[in-house]
Amino acid sequence: MWEKIKDALTEVLIEILELWARFQVYAEREWVAFFKWSGFSIVVGAVVGVVGAGFHHAVEWATAARTAYPWLLYLLPVAGLIIAGLYHLFKMDNDAGTEFVLASVRDARKLRISMVPLIFVSTVLTHLCGGSAGREGAALQIGGGISAWLGRLLHLDDRDRRITTMAGMAAGFSALFGTPLAAAVFAMEVESVGVMYYAAIVPCFLSALLASIVSGFCGGEATSFVVFNAPDLTVLAMAQIIVLGALCGMLANIFCRVMRGVGTAYRHFFHKTWQKALVGGCLVILLTMIFGRDYNGAGMNVISAALGGSADTWAFLLKILFTAVTLGAGFKGGEIVPSFFVGATFGCVVAPLLGLSASFGAAVGMVSVFCGVTNSPMTSILLGYELFAGVGVAPLALAVAVSYMLSGYTGLYHEQKILYSKTKAVYINKTGDQEYFSREHDLDDAGTGKSEGEKHE
Repeated sequence: MWEKIKDALTEVLIEILELWARFQVYAEREWVAFFKWSGFSIVVGAVVGVVGAGFHHAVEWATAARTAYPWLLYLLPVAGLIIAGLYHLFKMDNDAGTEFVLASVRDARKLRISMVPLIFVSTVLTHLCGGSAGREGAALQIGGGISAWLGRLLHLDDRDRRITTMAGMAAGFSALFGTPLAAAVFAMEVESVGVMYYAAIVPCFLSALLASIVSGFCGGEATSFVVFNAPDLTVLAMAQIIVLGALCGMLANIFCRVMRGVGTAYRHFFHKTWQKALVGGCLVILLTMIFGRDYNGAGMNVISAALGGSADTWAFLLKILFTAVTLGAGFKGGEIVPSFFVGATFGCVVAPLLGLSASFGAAVGMVSVFCGVTNSPMTSILLGYELFAGVGVAPLALAVAVSYMLSGYTGLYHEQKILYSKTKAVYINKTGDQEYFSREHDLDDAGTGKSEGEKHE
């Protein structure tokens, strides 16, 4: 009997020792990875934070100079030629910008460090001379380019370099906007809609938070707005918000289609980058002479006015036109701040018709159109929380959800992968430039779609 007890205890002890050995191996691997990514993220956050603050100051200077010297607008074609010449000099004539950064996350493509000074200078020139563009595209490229370069210096493998790129994207976005939570989630969410890269959660959050702190220390200012008259969450208010969110989703789809259509038209009629830049610069000058200067640059003053309750009726359509003409011609910057402009002015105009305040409608429009054009609902909710200090975050989240579902399968980024349907648990694996018109149950019947369970079998 005692022998049996002794044998049983021996077996238990052996099992415990084996489990302890496995735990030690697991713990060692996980802790090594934690310290590796923590150290890398601290470096990325600090470096990108400094560069991001410098970029913020440069764009602010360009905006102030353009306002003080209106004649700079007439140099926009020259600025376009300079931008085209710089990219040609570095053999990057067909540079895809943010698209290439997203592709590098999926395919570990090499991001050249020359991307950083090129997008920095080109974006400042675009803003200085009155092109309608944002800043976030440049921030993503600056952060992604710096972090990818650091990853190569450290001889990280392809899989790790994908994480480094996401960490850099998060740091760049955060350094410029001062919204670290939204920046970190955006970097993990935007490349593959329906799948989050949780392996990058520590690098993205740590680099984003540190970049925001460093940028603020260097004089960068976090973007924030005051929203008035956010409604209580009643049945009537929910119905009003659902309607506004649906309209914003449809507007986001129109925005993306116009951006792509104008870009295609440029490529059809002009085969040289300098030709597009020259013609596009002249077109922006002509549009400005007709419609005024509110649509040049990022338009942050117009966004602030909309959140204060004032916007021109057709401002959102004109901003879409100005932005498509500018970026389609090869000028640099980004589409996200213009999407803020479009959403804020649209929401400000439409919300009173639905019984909502103009200020809150502008806030709903900002985050809902942003969600529609980027297909990033979690980022949009966090962005609303950070930009508006948590005011009305629950109704904002409802509008974002509706906009996401109804904005279709287009998006600003051709390289974005939409892995799952927006209305059913079906794996579709479409890129942002592919349409998805078929109903999901038709897809299943045809055998071309997979359910969530079938995908993982």
